[in-house]
Amino acid sequence: MDTLALSALQHLLYCERQCALIHVEQVWADNRFTALGNAMHKNAHEGPDESRPGVRITRGLRVACEPLGLAGQCDVVEFYADGTVLPVEYKRGKTKSHRADEVQLCAQGLCLESMLGVKIPEGRLYYGQTRRRVDVPFDEPLRALTLDTVRRLRTLLDSGLTPAAQYEAERCDQCSLIGLCIPKTGRFKKTTQAWFERQLPPPE
Repeated sequence: MDTLALSALQHLLYCERQCALIHVEQVWADNRFTALGNAMHKNAHEGPDESRPGVRITRGLRVACEPLGLAGQCDVVEFYADGTVLPVEYKRGKTKSHRADEVQLCAQGLCLESMLGVKIPEGRLYYGQTRRRVDVPFDEPLRALTLDTVRRLRTLLDSGLTPAAQYEAERCDQCSLIGLCIPKTGRFKKTTQAWFERQLPPPE
């Protein structure tokens, strides 16, 4: 079984075409949003591990789940004296309407469960824009969504096909791949085709 990157789950739920461009076509481009995110992740990964009363904080921990074929890296994992294990994922912006960040975090939890043999009931998302942690319970609906996303990701990558572009301003205008994806092209083609069809004489 080919190993799937944890980050690809987030890419898939954000945009299937973006996911295919990155993980099938192997293309990438940065913008100011990704640069800020990269800087945040670098700080989270490269900081020293810490021990505080009742908790040990580990950074940049490599994780994997062989049964699901997942692998990646946790920004931070907190190991508490009572046996609680808490993954923490850092994100540049703020909470979102979709669940891509939650699925990526839950997948980290599944990897930790597979590696450590313990139940991990929740994780945290830290958003740089609001400077707050958000509690994310790993309940059954989120676990089911995560497993379904893993299946969808594997199907997409196995197909080797990149979905057609569909422009959505809120999503596309912030994407670092917009110059490679050119999502407005499909809309332009449809508009042009409609114009030409209007010029044709009506059928007899």
